[in-house]
Amino acid sequence: MKIIGAHAIVYSKDAEADRAFLRDVLRLPGVDVGDGWLVFALPPSEVAVHPAEKNDVHELYLMVKDVGALVAAVAKAGVACTPPRDLGWGVLTQVTLPGGGRLGAYEPRHARPSWSKSSPRRAARRSPAVRKASARTKRPRRARRRG
Repeated sequence: MKIIGAHAIVYSKDAEADRAFLRDVLRLPGVDVGDGWLVFALPPSEVAVHPAEKNDVHELYLMVKDVGALVAAVAKAGVACTPPRDLGWGVLTQVTLPGGGRLGAYEPRHARPSWSKSSPRRAARRSPAVRKASARTKRPRRARRRG
């Protein structure tokens, strides 16, 4: 099995306005998959699992290099944000979408995982702890036969 990406969904009372915001203000590249239904590309992402009182509660946050720059850029388009808050692990704001919903955005200050150019499984095999463990069980290499 190989995971090739993630598909996030934002539900909206005014999907057309929110799609236009993602396209025109945030400038996310997208494709029309039919009848004006836009699907947008996102940069590399990560997923975290937090403890909760109930299941099936999911959130979407955009990660940005500079929350202040994001707030200023969307303000030029007449879009409001909550005041940025430094929470230690990052600086957080909420962008009010034209459809009335909110989209979290933050400037991460926590460690970030990265994908290797190869598969995640190969990257894990090359980690120091895995290399050390596999060295103990590695079979000796056989000499090559030359003809």
